[in-house]
Amino acid sequence: MPPGRLPGEVFSCFVFYAVLLVIKMYTIAIITGQVRLRKKAFANPEDALRHGGLQFHREDPYVERCRRAHLNDLENILPFLFLGAVYSLTGPSLTVARLHFLVFFLARVLHSLAYLLALRAPTRSLAYTAAQVPCVSMAVQILMSVASFA
Repeated sequence: MPPGRLPGEVFSCFVFYAVLLVIKMYTIAIITGQVRLRKKAFANPEDALRHGGLQFHREDPYVERCRRAHLNDLENILPFLFLGAVYSLTGPSLTVARLHFLVFFLARVLHSLAYLLALRAPTRSLAYTAAQVPCVSMAVQILMSVASFA
């Protein structure tokens, strides 16, 4: 294996999309922090004191929207990271695997945009559902590949 290369094309493809998703999660976290600062709505009293006083120890609807978008990423991207890594080990075709990873990635980006920009329903729900399709597919294929060992 050449230096700097990961083992297997499918796993390398997975790692590409996994890293993009982690960067997306960090981006949402940074956006949440920036919105907290702009709206002066801090979750902790010590942060509020540092930025003007205890009156800023409060909730803000848009800060909460950003926070929920980040929590939703944690609830959905972490399982994808497990499923995608294990799925990569089952020997799928690169084309099919890439489709799984790309659909999940694009759907999660759309989901975040729909959350942060408060896009009209059912945009967010459709994006969520679209992201679940490759996860269910990968889970079923993983189970089928290991069922004989159960």
